[in-house]
Amino acid sequence: MNPKLSIVVCAYNMPRELPRTIRSLSPVMQRDVRASDYEIIVVDNGSTKHFDEDECRRWGADLRITRVDPDCASCSPAHALNRGIAEARGGLVGVMIDGARLASPGLLSKAQAAARLHAKPMIGTIGFHLGPKVQMQSVREGYDQAAEDRLLAQSGWEEDGYRLFAISSLAGSSSGGWFELPNESNAVFLRPSHWRELGGFDERFATPGGGLLNLDTWSRICADREGELIVLLGEATFHQVHGGVATNSLDPPKRLFHDEYFRIRGRRFAKPTRQPLYFGSLSDALKPSLMTWDDCA
Repeated sequence: MNPKLSIVVCAYNMPRELPRTIRSLSPVMQRDVRASDYEIIVVDNGSTKHFDEDECRRWGADLRITRVDPDCASCSPAHALNRGIAEARGGLVGVMIDGARLASPGLLSKAQAAARLHAKPMIGTIGFHLGPKVQMQSVREGYDQAAEDRLLAQSGWEEDGYRLFAISSLAGSSSGGWFELPNESNAVFLRPSHWRELGGFDERFATPGGGLLNLDTWSRICADREGELIVLLGEATFHQVHGGVATNSLDPPKRLFHDEYFRIRGRRFAKPTRQPLYFGSLSDALKPSLMTWDDCA
């Protein structure tokens, strides 16, 4: 029997981060879902630093791992993501473009519940960065993997994943908070037929990390007026620092990304504008903390 939900996770050289991501998505942390309800498909996009498969499997998830040969892999995740979507068996397919993102505990159950609201649901979340500030800033001030390891160890997130909100900051693409449509979503859920209709992720985005690939995909989803755009309240993803070319670089190639977008779309990127349906609930525990660097140094 096919699962109700598939979640595709793309990873590249994330031996530290990916096991945590899988744990956050596993039945030991996700609430109101059973292991048989969903599958996790990890697409390793040609990594040269391999993650521990046994560690990823120990949490009881229905986990499948697909590896792209390093000789065939692109520095963009587009092809790897499309491969994962094509292999998905669920009636709802979620995609996380970045395998370094932890998921809040109700992400999967709320996505499934939201999908029942419309024949063509288009579901997304806002994003957070672990640490005292958006990581483009915090890495300049000394925030690194060691500091993050200490922060996570002190937080107790493994007992309650909602504690991640207390040690995180809104991502730049979600800087408007819960009630402003984000520039992108790092956990997007569509029906398989809708992913096919959309054409998946545009593989012409070939710059490192995909450039504006994720923003482009979310923008195209938001533009589909036949679907119901739904943003989950109280659920999110949390970016771990891992040296990513856009999020953690001291000199991200923004010009390269925007030039590529212009070549493909013939215009400059513009934030999508649409009033979504909000689904879920908020509590004081879900508000990001007002931390200083000293709190996690």
